Amino acid sequence: MTPNSAGPERGCAITGWGSALPGTVVTNQHIMTLFDTSDEWIVERTGIHERRAADGPFVAEKPPASPPGGMGTTAQLAAEAGRKALSQAGLTGADIDLLILCTTSPDQPIPATSSPVADALGIKGGGMDINAACAGFTYGLVAGCGLIAVGSERILLVGAETLTRLTNWSDRSSAFLFGDGAGAVVIEAVTGEGSLLGWDVGVDGSLQPLFYAEYGGPGMMMHGQEVFRRAVRMTVDSATKSLERAKVSASEVALFVPHQANQRIMNAVAERLGLPGDRIASVIARTGNTSSASIPIALDDAARSGRLAEGDIVLLAGFGAGMTYSSAVWRWGSGQPH
Repeated sequence: MTPNSAGPERGCAITGWGSALPGTVVTNQHIMTLFDTSDEWIVERTGIHERRAADGPFVAEKPPASPPGGMGTTAQLAAEAGRKALSQAGLTGADIDLLILCTTSPDQPIPATSSPVADALGIKGGGMDINAACAGFTYGLVAGCGLIAVGSERILLVGAETLTRLTNWSDRSSAFLFGDGAGAVVIEAVTGEGSLLGWDVGVDGSLQPLFYAEYGGPGMMMHGQEVFRRAVRMTVDSATKSLERAKVSASEVALFVPHQANQRIMNAVAERLGLPGDRIASVIARTGNTSSASIPIALDDAARSGRLAEGDIVLLAGFGAGMTYSSAVWRWGSGQPH
């Protein structure tokens, strides 16, 4: 997909960020009660030590149930992350023109999960869900900036997932991968070029059978080795296009924020792009794969830990079921309010 120019007068910038993780920690030792596996085996292949579950105390025989503490649904996690992002930006829900909620694990088919989130945050503007699987957040970022280019002032973009509800707990090859969580950013209109320098989104629908979940099925089904191979190639290709469109070289990228699917995938993509490992923003060790929430969670972690400075070039890239892929080159900084 080829981007159109939004003109130099009106751009977008991230002015607030936040994340939310449920309280239940599911360690690799918990996973070992399900399968004949080991902590070393999981860590070596994925980089994951633990993940969070929204559905209460972990039960080995089945996905947990009965959430404690109001953090048991996709909407609750999304609202908490959104609250933090709004606070960071010095805004309230009443200031937001549109809520974009990226999720592949909505709380129900109808209505969109953005509806209860908008209600919880007091958003007076619109709300909609985007399901582009693990590439969803960057899809939402590009869409949000496009809406700002044509007149919106402030957009709340959230990625939120409760993947433990969709996990196939009988699948030894994937059950240890997934976790729950949410991340959010506030995007505001600014005068000038703004922060989105280049982007790319796409989907290869012929690869849908590699990773899917069906109504009434046992949960997510994934052909792991083929997904790994395709994911590296797609992410590298998409990121390369975004860098070229932004007229930015890989050496100028201060931070690479990839979808947190697997540490080996992140390392392989960075290596092929010519990015050193210390420029990767990684939280997968403690969150697992949180799908569309993973990039904003990692971005929030990087911002709060001082890894981002005004003017830094940030590369975001993700891939997901579908198979979808997306990337964006972003200049960190608030810019001048429009």
